[in-house]
Amino acid sequence: ILTPGQLFISCSEPFDADEYIERLAWRTPGGGSKGGAEAFDPKRLLEEFENHIEELKHLDEKIQRRVEKLEHQCHREAKEFAHKVQDLQRSNQVAFQHFQELDEHISYVATKVCHLGDQLEGVNTPRQRAVEAQRLMTYFNEFLDGELRSDVFNNPEKIKEAADIIQKLHLIAQELPFDRFADVKAKIASKYHDLERQLIQEFTAAQRRGEIGRMQEVAAVLLHFKGAYMRSDVFEDTALLCQRVNKQVGEVFQSPETVMTKLIQNIFENKLQAHVKEKLDETRRSDVEQYLKNLYDLYTRTTALASKLTEFNLGSDKHTFLSKLIKNIFSTYLESYIEMEKDYLRTRSAMILQRYYDSKNHQKRPQGGGSIQELKERIRQRTNLPLGPSIDTHGETFLSQEVVVNLLQETRHAFERCNRLSDPSDLPKNAFSIFLLLVEHLCMDHIDYALEIGLSAIPSADAKNANLYFLDVVQQANTIFHLFDKQFNDHLMPLISSSPKLTECLHKKKEVIEQMEVKLDTGIDRTLNCMVGQMKHILATEQKKTDFRPEDENNVMIQCTAVRGELHPASTSLQILFFRQVERVRKSMDGKNVDTVLTELGVRFHRLIHEHLQQYSYSSMGGMLAICDVAEYRKSAKDFRVPLVLQLFDTLHALCNLLVVAPDNLKQVCSGEQLTNLDRNLLHAFVQLRVDYRQARLGRHFS
Repeated sequence: ILTPGQLFISCSEPFDADEYIERLAWRTPGGGSKGGAEAFDPKRLLEEFENHIEELKHLDEKIQRRVEKLEHQCHREAKEFAHKVQDLQRSNQVAFQHFQELDEHISYVATKVCHLGDQLEGVNTPRQRAVEAQRLMTYFNEFLDGELRSDVFNNPEKIKEAADIIQKLHLIAQELPFDRFADVKAKIASKYHDLERQLIQEFTAAQRRGEIGRMQEVAAVLLHFKGAYMRSDVFEDTALLCQRVNKQVGEVFQSPETVMTKLIQNIFENKLQAHVKEKLDETRRSDVEQYLKNLYDLYTRTTALASKLTEFNLGSDKHTFLSKLIKNIFSTYLESYIEMEKDYLRTRSAMILQRYYDSKNHQKRPQGGGSIQELKERIRQRTNLPLGPSIDTHGETFLSQEVVVNLLQETRHAFERCNRLSDPSDLPKNAFSIFLLLVEHLCMDHIDYALEIGLSAIPSADAKNANLYFLDVVQQANTIFHLFDKQFNDHLMPLISSSPKLTECLHKKKEVIEQMEVKLDTGIDRTLNCMVGQMKHILATEQKKTDFRPEDENNVMIQCTAVRGELHPASTSLQILFFRQVERVRKSMDGKNVDTVLTELGVRFHRLIHEHLQQYSYSSMGGMLAICDVAEYRKSAKDFRVPLVLQLFDTLHALCNLLVVAPDNLKQVCSGEQLTNLDRNLLHAFVQLRVDYRQARLGRHFS
């Protein structure tokens, strides 16, 4: 009979209670099936089960004790392990603190060492310089004595050291006065060129032997020799150098394009870049104008040099290669170019204007802004009323052709630099920004300001004396407009003609010109009002009520005949004034503007005379005097050379005939060529001016 432990051990499969009991019953004598060898004995089987249950309890207790023992051992070992971990953590913390202290100490020592190194270097550098100076003085004395005793100058294997020494002596010799050291300077220069020649020969020999390393070594020494540059102009020297060595490179090297490319790259990245940096950095902060001029000149000469170099064999993509070299030199300067250009142009233009106003002892009046000023401007444009009192400019137009020329010249230079220095994609935008600055300073700050002053100086229409000052403003503004338009076409249009900025520029130009023209038209109109106002004042003060109704008509007739129709004083003064005004207009205007303004002046003059004549009553002799006056006015109208004005005065002269014609001939005269198309009310109004209108019942001719 198996024990429970043995029974468990014999089971290799997972535990199954039913199978376990079957196995136990099968192994118990008398516990098998009915067909077995022994008869089934339930009591024995029960006894076996009870015994087996007891054994299972003992086995469970044993296993439980073992489990408890293992758990206790596990807890004990876990506590021991936790203590060990805590000890290790404390040890690690102590070690970390030691490492921190050590790191701080190392940093402290390193700082001390660096400081000590700096101090040693500060002491050693002057010492090395002194030693180097003493060594150079020793070599210089040998050249001074004329005998080179040092081994470095006589040993071919030390040519590299000799080259370093002779380069330094050559620099020193250039600073010495020629009169005292001419001989030693010549000896040093001779040795300088001799060593350079030896290095070139050594380089050629190494190339023929195929010793690339030796070629690189010699080339590194030759790089510092300046003998290749014979002039102070690095651009001319570069072109001449490349022309001179191009043939030699083709004869010596198997890949001459590679060598020439390397030579040109070396020149651009060292000589040219250093030259450009020196020229630009010294003026970038101190003199912006000179900086911009230098930038333009250097970039122009560099691109011209690149064009010359394209004749050499530099590979298939030589244009891209040269463009990249130029970009590497100028990229940092070109990025900030347009902002510096605009800042300079803005500052320079403001200075030119301020200097001009200072020379006139003029404190520039602020040009108003805001709703009130805009309202005044709209009222003035629509009503032509002078807003505010007129000012006395003492004949000063505040327009200067010299100022304009200076502003246009500065802008022209800016356009030229912009065209050369701007990236093609940014050129229209940059050119437009420069144009806006020209509009701001020339058109707004100068011309528009002068027009505002001119408008303020025009007196009211009822003033006794006509101030023709604004015509001078018109004349000068017209000249400036021509200059402005010429620069727009000559210098701006080529830069923007093929870009969308063209429309924007043309719109801005049109907007500015229209704004100026509105003010010019306003000023001219008010000036014409002043002219007519002065004529009106002369007529009102010098023309008497009785001039056209003389008491002794026979005497007037005799006087008229005697002096061949001498004019009234009013007519004489008016004719003189009128002649001066016409000449002033012709002088101030040009082109079709002359005819336009004279036509308007002639129409207003005709209206004034027409209205003036209607204020009087006319006797027969008075009508003759009026005809004489109008005839003289018509002569003055001929000076206009405007057909409309002459026609108006011809018609007025014909109307005056109605004042003297016999009553029976009125209808015939009214039907004449010059009067037949006039309104009959107008004809009737003139006939009503006759003193015999009622007496002769002349109204019946118009009923």
